Amino acid sequence: MKQLFAYEEKAGRIELFIRIIYSFIIGIVLMIYGCIAGICMFIQFFVILILGRRSRGLSDFIQGYLEYYVHILPYTFFMTDERPGILPTSVIICEEEKV
Repeated sequence: MKQLFAYEEKAGRIELFIRIIYSFIIGIVLMIYGCIAGICMFIQFFVILILGRRSRGLSDFIQGYLEYYVHILPYTFFMTDERPGILPTSVIICEEEKV
């Protein structure tokens, strides 16, 4: 399984300049996605308040936003030169269980 936050020694100078423009585009997508996820969280609050349960669709959308955010972090924080996709993709985020 590939680690999202693994140390890489090699870094490209050209990629550093490409990253500025690419991060700006990703930031716009993330901002729009975040606004919609915020609206979903607001609706989810009332769904839980009124029905006493969570909406699966709203939870999946919010989870997708969080997964996308974590997926782009290594690139935007200069940890890797591997560019993430501009559009959201599914990322597996897990914790190791302590025995």
